[in-house]
This record gives sequence, C-alpha cells and structure tokens, in this order.
Amino acid sequence: MAKGIFIVGTDTDVGKTVVTAGLVYLLRKNGYHAASFKAVQSGGIQWEEKLVSSDARFVKEVSQWEEVQENICGYCLKTPVSPHLAARLEGLKLEKSVILEKYQALCNQYDYVIVEGSGGLIVPLINPNYMVHHLVKDLDLPVVVVARTGVGTINHTVLTVKYGQHMGLEVKGIIMNGYTGKIAEKDNMQVIQDLTGVPVIGVINRLQGIDVEKGAFGNLREEFERKIDMKVFLKMMKETKGCGRK
Repeated sequence: MAKGIFIVGTDTDVGKTVVTAGLVYLLRKNGYHAASFKAVQSGGIQWEEKLVSSDARFVKEVSQWEEVQENICGYCLKTPVSPHLAARLEGLKLEKSVILEKYQALCNQYDYVIVEGSGGLIVPLINPNYMVHHLVKDLDLPVVVVARTGVGTINHTVLTVKYGQHMGLEVKGIIMNGYTGKIAEKDNMQVIQDLTGVPVIGVINRLQGIDVEKGAFGNLREEFERKIDMKVFLKMMKETKGCGRK
C-alpha cells in the first residue's frame, strides 16, 4: 500500500519544489520506489515546443527519474497567478476528478508519493471555494510545511500550522529552508516548535545555483543527504495512511 504526504508552503517561492525534489531524490537513492505529484501548476514554461511544469521537471532531474509529465501533473497552466484564475483566463475548467484519478494512479504504481501544493493552504485551486487545504483533505494526506528561516517566519509558519490543524489536517513536521546560521534564525525555529508542538524535521541551508525553471540544482542533493535524517523521514511516512492497492 503506497504512502503519501503533502508539501505545503507558508508563502510562494518558499522552496516547496526544492524540498519535494530533495525528498524524492533521497527516497529513490535509498532504493524506494517514489514519485512526486503536482496537482496544478500555474506559470508553466515552454520546453521543446510544449507547455511543461517546471516544478515536475525539476523533481525528475534532481532525482534522476523518468516519468511522463501527464502522469505526475494534473494540470499545467501558462499564466503565473493563482490556479483558479489562470484556468479562467485560459478558458479551462479544472476537474477535481482528474486530479484525484491521476494521484490514485501514482499510488497504484509507486510505494511513496510526495504531493507538492500550489503555494499555501489558502490558495484557490479549482475555484474560489476549493482551496489547497480542500485537496489535502480529499487526498486524506498528512502535511509537511516548508517555511523560511528569517524575519516573519514565526508568524507565517505558526498561522499555517494552526490553520491546517483547525481545518482537520495532520501536520507531521516542518522543514526550514534558506538557513544562514544567524542567531535569530535559530531562535525562530525554537519558538515555532514551542508554539506549534510540531517538530522541525530538517533545516536546509541557503543554496546557491538553484533555478527551477532552468533545471539548475547546484549541491541540492548533497545538502539533503546531510540535513534530512532518512530514519526520521521514513518513520514519519510509514505512520501515514496508505493510498492505492488496497
């Protein structure tokens, strides 16, 4: 039975794709049959005369994984705005059933599926009344929050965790991204753990040479090998509900 987890951010460009790629890389490097899934990508890019999800492509390149984009991305939209608005501007109707079916297909094929959200929990996904947190609920997945380390992160992260819990979601852990070693960052992380009761399961340094659209990932692989405890992560994943192949 496949295991899944949902990656959400406290903000846009906080590092969800980097974290998703790093986690899928670690799983596959350690011999686990793992995949990623992007429900809706807005701000897709042209690549070889085709609109593609830069996020999904980045995960594949980092993890050296071959899979057809249509299998790992529910919808890819060109306009870099909230998914529901991008779909409206492009004359498309997003169907929840399509997203759920594609996710289920991955669950039937892989042992672990890391789902990457579109921004934070309160982002209109299919329409203004169907947010990212509704999809998390429909997929029945626990959450890992990706947060910044610097000024403002206490407010953003605690609000994200508390809102997720208020909506009935299980927040399993927090990954801090962009760490530079400042004393304020260390204090931020401790305060966040104290206020939420949710553990920080990884602290990723500020990485150089990262460009998701261009597929440049610098020393991302090495950083995740150093900073993510696979025993902790696997234990967390194995405690989650399964999906597919029931």
